[in-house]
Amino acid sequence: MLRVSWLLRLAQVAFFAALLFTFYSAVIPPKQAVQLVPWDKAEHFIAFYALTGLGVAAFPRRNLFILGGLLSAFGAFIEFVQGLDIVHRDRDFWDWAADTIAIIAALAPMLLVWWRGVVSSGQKNIDM
Repeated sequence: MLRVSWLLRLAQVAFFAALLFTFYSAVIPPKQAVQLVPWDKAEHFIAFYALTGLGVAAFPRRNLFILGGLLSAFGAFIEFVQGLDIVHRDRDFWDWAADTIAIIAALAPMLLVWWRGVVSSGQKNIDM
């Protein structure tokens, strides 16, 4: 049987590999980037939904709001870098919005499960 720590390491490697791949795909010329779907915003959604799932698996004890905030900041950083003259890409606020909506969509079911547990346990102090 696989030990949990080994699976955790595997999840962390997968998360950082996906993070690097996402950044690399965002800064290379658009014609060289992998195109998953024909709509740019959908690609952002898919990438950040997957990154969020991998991030939660890689860091299961990390606060979900902090993880979501860091991933959203990563999306904003990508847009900043794309706006630099040396990258030859376009900075787009709506790309970052698609990233952030994907993060929220991925975290929402986890937050609902957490909330349900809090309510059913009768816990008075609700801290995440």
